[in-house]
Amino acid sequence: MTRKKPDRRITSTDVARESGLSRATVSFVLNDTPGQSIPQATRERVLAAAARLGYTPYAPARTLRSGRSDIVLFVLPGWPQGPTMTELVDHAAEVLSQAGLTLVTHVHTGDPDRLAGLWAALNPAAVFGVRPFTPQETEGMRRAGITAVLPPPGSAADDDLAASVWVRGIGRTQAEHLIAKGHTRLAYALPDDPRLAALAQGRAEGAARACAAAGLAPPEVAAVPMDAAAAAAVLASWRDRPAAPTAVCAYNDEVALALLAGMRELGLSAPGDLAVIGADDILAARFAVPPLTTVSIDSGHLGAGIAQGVLRILDGQPADLALTLDGVRVIERTSA
Repeated sequence: MTRKKPDRRITSTDVARESGLSRATVSFVLNDTPGQSIPQATRERVLAAAARLGYTPYAPARTLRSGRSDIVLFVLPGWPQGPTMTELVDHAAEVLSQAGLTLVTHVHTGDPDRLAGLWAALNPAAVFGVRPFTPQETEGMRRAGITAVLPPPGSAADDDLAASVWVRGIGRTQAEHLIAKGHTRLAYALPDDPRLAALAQGRAEGAARACAAAGLAPPEVAAVPMDAAAAAAVLASWRDRPAAPTAVCAYNDEVALALLAGMRELGLSAPGDLAVIGADDILAARFAVPPLTTVSIDSGHLGAGIAQGVLRILDGQPADLALTLDGVRVIERTSA
């Protein structure tokens, strides 16, 4: 019985044999070696042979030749990853792929040793994160020879991606919308998921800043469980106060939906008894009762912009990354 030979990687030697050309010529073409005068017909002959055989460059060898891999590492925070982040990653990956780079994501839970292991294992061409890297993380990248880092080391916390868009930007936009509608007493509904505590507090801080800018008291803040009866209890506590809120910003649409369910438990309705605004514009927000006013982020545009910033750094240019709130907008429906 003849045993089938195991599959093996197609090499440049196979391409040379298939094309009938020397290994040196094939190597020059496949590696796009500069300074070589190779006729276009010969180049096409090599590439056609490589395509027929299914040749792909061997990543470790390519890394040794170039001094870096073709990997860009995106370090995500330890938040539950929803559709907004997924869209950002997809668009960033598309832009990087067009430039011949591969995006790899890593959810960072705070262990610097795990990041150090990634630097060593992947030798990424560039690294970018939602939050600025700590001095320890930055030093680890420096020792690994990684110089293309976004946001650049030393970035102020207020300028990082999380603070400017996902955190304070959303809370500020929510509160500004409600204030423009004439509301002067706001509340902020936080999630009861401890993994989201810092992010949620930042959004509430953004709302507080909007209130301060309008000369209003800061919002009443409370965690709202994902349970109608528990949400109703929070709402009842707000309504018992002398200056009861007339509108509430919810950390996200899920929390807003819990608030609407709690209002039904109390025989209340939005926006007459309490205006409600969420964030993220999930599909269920459109079918809420009443339909949920929410804040949407153009995360695809944001992801593409981040990727372009990475490419500029790799080309030796300033990142020139303008993470503005232009992509944050209110989707107005009935609840507010």
